[in-house]
Amino acid sequence: MGIYGQDWASYQSATPDTTGLSFAFIKVSQGTTYTNPEWAAQRDHARAAGLVVGYYHYPDMANSAQTEADYFLSLVRPQQGELLCLDWEGYDATNRSVAPSAQAGYKDAWLRYVKGRMPNSPVGLYCNLDYWRNIDTTGFFQDFLWIATAGAPAGQPGITADWLFHQYDDTGDADKDYCHLDSTAQLHSWAQSFAPVAGAPAWPGEYFRLQNPLLHDGNVRLWQQQMADRGWSIGVDGWYGEQSVSICRQFQQEKGLQVDGIVGPQTWSTAWTAPVTA
Repeated sequence: MGIYGQDWASYQSATPDTTGLSFAFIKVSQGTTYTNPEWAAQRDHARAAGLVVGYYHYPDMANSAQTEADYFLSLVRPQQGELLCLDWEGYDATNRSVAPSAQAGYKDAWLRYVKGRMPNSPVGLYCNLDYWRNIDTTGFFQDFLWIATAGAPAGQPGITADWLFHQYDDTGDADKDYCHLDSTAQLHSWAQSFAPVAGAPAWPGEYFRLQNPLLHDGNVRLWQQQMADRGWSIGVDGWYGEQSVSICRQFQQEKGLQVDGIVGPQTWSTAWTAPVTA
């Protein structure tokens, strides 16, 4: 089924037509000096229309990712349930001089730093097929992937990665986007799921996944103990191994979450959410 949105920059008016839209991504900043003069008005317009709102930053990847992220975050003050995104592309003269390996490193550093500062906000990546296939080396997109394949049918971006948004048309008055969720309410619910659950410890900011060597720390032990307290048969030893992955998958299936065996912010917070079931 899916839902539709647009992305806006200074090329659009302060009050674009929102008819038929469920979400809008708004360009806020570029490098360490540029601010979209329309972004705040566009934000207010999107909020008033009941859209899910996202904000994005276009980089100058010769700069420090942290410095640029700090500039972006000094401007945007997202409400709970609003999205933060890196517009990862660099076809301008400044970025063309940056080596692909440095561009790839910038991407991962920016996403991790912003997530560290904004752990209760969805943080994600926008890029096109060229960057995804030829510049990316890790497949890392933090909480969501927004992929651009202009000219492809909406919802058919041509990749196997777990994308959430698809920019399928860059012609006309504004770029057009698609989300594979079934309704605006479902997208709102997904975005709100990153909020801290009352009484739950804050998500520690690390994803528990099967790796070599195995992840072993106190955060894993805390999650395992919570799962055991809920009634799951799981060892509480701090090692995120095959048993923990299996329990995680079963729990995600039961709760209607993405079943990937990875403990991220949604799976973590849901572990402290009623009803308690085994």
